[in-house]
Formats: sequence, C-alpha cells, structure tokens
Amino acid sequence: MKLSALLWMASVLPSHLADQTCLATTVYLEARSEPTIGQYAVAEVALRRRDRGMGGNNVCEVVKAPRQFAITTTPKDFEINDLVAWNKAWKIAGDSMNNWNLPKSERLVYVPQADHFATVAVAPSWSSSRVVRKIGDHAFYAVN
Repeated sequence: MKLSALLWMASVLPSHLADQTCLATTVYLEARSEPTIGQYAVAEVALRRRDRGMGGNNVCEVVKAPRQFAITTTPKDFEINDLVAWNKAWKIAGDSMNNWNLPKSERLVYVPQADHFATVAVAPSWSSSRVVRKIGDHAFYAVN
C-alpha cells in the first residue's frame, strides 16, 4: 500500500483508528528494522509530544508536523510492502496508545522525558541536549 493511501485512510477513519494508523505508519517508517523496544520508544516520543502539544492535539497532527517525523519526508508513493513489519508496527501503535491512556504512574516508559530521536549516524543541532537512551541505531533525547 502506498503511503499516500494510508494517510488518506487516516483522514477518514474515526479518531482512535486514525491515530493508530498514523502512529503505526511512523513506527514503520522510522524504526521497522530496529529492535522492538526501539519501536516502542519511537511511539512513546510521538505520544509524549501529543501530550505536550508539540505539533498538534492528536497523533496524526503531531507526526505530520513539517520535518518532524518520516511521514513528512518520505515520498508519498513509497510502498508499505513489508506486511510482517507493518503488522508489528500496528500492534506496537495500539499497545502504546493503550499504555499511554493509563495514569502516568502505571505507564511502561522506555525513554523517560524523551521528545526527540535521531539515528546515531547524525548529530542534529538539538542533539547536544541530554541523551536519555540509545536503542539500536537511534538515540533518544530530552530536548524540551
């Protein structure tokens, strides 16, 4: 399925399913080759940003904020064709949203306070902030 089709589907689905679609797409694009814990950490960053109002009031708005996540930098004709990775990303997105709906004291947290991440191969200007954790090929940062 093309990225453009997934994004269109998210625009017509009920809000909970739209958010899960956007979050799963982000996990797939950003971390499908990463360890499972790294995929959960990517989802956590997006959900934390939503809670903080960083880029929007729902997951889709947050992950579609310009140049913040791969959803906006990946060509719209990109094919989501690894069904095993997609199904895993869908499950991780759903699990993460359910986890994030728990009271803060009951949530499973992988990257406390992290609101940014990047591949360890690059050093964005904001990467001088505190590294929370490195997982696979990503470093997670508490920037804000």
